[in-house]
Amino acid sequence: QVQLVESGGGLVQAGGSLRLSCAASGRTFSSYAMGWFRQAPGKEREFVANINRNGGSTYYADSVKGRFTISRDNAKNTVYLQMNSLKPEDTAIYYCAASQSFRTYLSGNYKLAPTYDYWGQGTRITVSS
Repeated sequence: QVQLVESGGGLVQAGGSLRLSCAASGRTFSSYAMGWFRQAPGKEREFVANINRNGGSTYYADSVKGRFTISRDNAKNTVYLQMNSLKPEDTAIYYCAASQSFRTYLSGNYKLAPTYDYWGQGTRITVSS
């Protein structure tokens, strides 16, 4: 079992920045690929970013590429999402997720919520215009 706890959400003006953190406890953090997803009111949960187990590869949704950066510190059991140039359409609940599946990087599975085994409770981001 892995427990994930997100923090760092809040209210920010358009153009501002926030950094989300997701602290993991339980089994070895470095054995999990990590992802960030978000869900806006009335919309499906969508992929935001993914980072592989050693942090050497990262992947982003087109909507956040160039503005968001995912990183991880395996010594601290934490994954981060640095969000810059925030837009009102970034308003959502943001979730971190952990995947131990060897299929994570097959056929773009890392973009799919069912690929992930564990989820945090989410942290809310509101971007005002």
